Amino acid sequence: MWNWIQKFSSPKYFYDMSAKLIPWFAVAAFLLSVYGLYLGLFVAPPDYQQGESYRIIYIHVPSAWMSLFVYMVMAISAGIGLIWQIRLADVIAAASAPIGASFTFIALITGSLWGKPMWGAYWVWDARLTSELILLFLYFGYMALQASIEDQRMADKASGLLAIVGVVNIPIIHYSVEWWNTLHQGATVTKLDKPSIHIDMLIPLLLMALAFKLLYVALVLVRARNEVLYRDRNRRWVRELIESL
Repeated sequence: MWNWIQKFSSPKYFYDMSAKLIPWFAVAAFLLSVYGLYLGLFVAPPDYQQGESYRIIYIHVPSAWMSLFVYMVMAISAGIGLIWQIRLADVIAAASAPIGASFTFIALITGSLWGKPMWGAYWVWDARLTSELILLFLYFGYMALQASIEDQRMADKASGLLAIVGVVNIPIIHYSVEWWNTLHQGATVTKLDKPSIHIDMLIPLLLMALAFKLLYVALVLVRARNEVLYRDRNRRWVRELIESL
């Protein structure tokens, strides 16, 4: 197992292997998103309270889920980089940050658009919205530390520590609707008994969630490949790769 981890963490092996994986994840993400959006926009029935406006959930909810998921991947990767000094883990963390920030931004924007007809305002200082905004600032803080420190190892350590400390915000976001009196609706899909959402609405939502995860994998592999090339630009295998082009 450890030998496999060491092999996978080799920048050159990762660079070669990821080139084969990216098209599969990208195509799967595209097909699932097209099918999920078709079911969500044209097959799923209108909501009995919100009418057609609820359909924004097929972008908003998967984006919100991904904002948390990507941050956890980033924090875990940063932790692996700090503890075991695996360079590829730091690469994955750095490559994930802009993607996670994008998902968080989309979640906030679509949430605001959805909030206007539901709450009468684009923004309220609700516990869920505020903690999600803090998550966006954590992503920005990570990227700012990466960009502001010249020494790459020091940049990885400083930004990695911020990512790990920021994990405390994840359960706050998740449980905010239960801990505080909030305008944001409670859980409808991840309830312990059964989802309080019609199956015709749930299926496209889960398809979109899977599509967004596959899209993240494709994007992070693309960004990680570029990051590996940049960090190893003076190493022999990169020079040989350039010469072979």
